[in-house]
Amino acid sequence: MTLLLRRIREGQSGAEDQLIRLVYHELRRIAGACMRDERPGHTLQPTALIHEAWLRLADQSQVEWRDRAHFFGLAARMMRRILVDHARARLADKRGAGAVVLSLDWVEIDSSPRKLDEILAVDEALARLRQLDPQQAQIVEMHYFAGMTVKETAEALGISPRTVDREWAFASAWLRRELSGRSQA
Repeated sequence: MTLLLRRIREGQSGAEDQLIRLVYHELRRIAGACMRDERPGHTLQPTALIHEAWLRLADQSQVEWRDRAHFFGLAARMMRRILVDHARARLADKRGAGAVVLSLDWVEIDSSPRKLDEILAVDEALARLRQLDPQQAQIVEMHYFAGMTVKETAEALGISPRTVDREWAFASAWLRRELSGRSQA
């Protein structure tokens, strides 16, 4: 995979097609995990989320793809961003801001203001965590949002499963504290 990422960076034709065939199953699993907390019966399927994320990933021409972990970490982040962007657009519409609707405007996630606010609160807290500890934020994205196991997360990041467990414990406690403090404000 690292070789294919290098070939894409060098502009070799056909490398992107080879990469998508290689990673499609894993991207589908990540998309399913990103959507696991969404309302049952919404019309967005993991395939649509993969396609939107792939378009955004393909637009990352300036990214220096390092390896498998870097690629899948960014893919998980893109999928989360798509859902967050959609939640923001839905909230803006509900508040009459006239926001431009994303290409996924047909997606029917649970659009209650409480659920949309929750999605945005988690996103804001994760952005703050990224400022404090980028590795913990990446572990949260890969383990929680992308549904990767501790072992998969450890392998992708090149760290031990014990480190993932420890960092996950700190990160999830920090996020709980941040989100509970927000609800009391």
